[in-house]
Amino acid sequence: MELGTLLLPNAVKSIAGCTSKKRLFHDLGELAETSHGLPGGAVIDALIEREGLGPTGVGQGVALPHARLANVEKVVGLFLRLEKPLSFDAVDRQPVDLVFALIAPENAGVDHLKALALVSRTLRDSNVCAKLRANSDAATLHAILTETQSSQAA
Repeated sequence: MELGTLLLPNAVKSIAGCTSKKRLFHDLGELAETSHGLPGGAVIDALIEREGLGPTGVGQGVALPHARLANVEKVVGLFLRLEKPLSFDAVDRQPVDLVFALIAPENAGVDHLKALALVSRTLRDSNVCAKLRANSDAATLHAILTETQSSQAA
């Protein structure tokens, strides 16, 4: 599994005006709809429901919201770079500015976990995060995420 297969170029965005977790989930729902043709409302609801089980802010300014949805064929990724960090109830209490969401089929099983581990490994790399924070162009952000992963070869 590679990030390039999970994350399409049009599923990456840098946004300026995100002021709450709820707004962030709405932005992710819209991005899922435009980039993957998924029902935006269902994505929003699933992400909010999953977040209710416990925050997905993993620390170091990174959040990995994820959810399972019916009628999704494969695990897909969405990436948002927030120009203004957002309070996210992260484990280290630091605000979040890098958000990589995963939407998986209800029965994804191990594929969902493998994707989550891959994204987590990639965003634990402080050099990758520094490059992501230094760029706002969506194509550049996509290249940073997908090139880094393929050069590490899992």
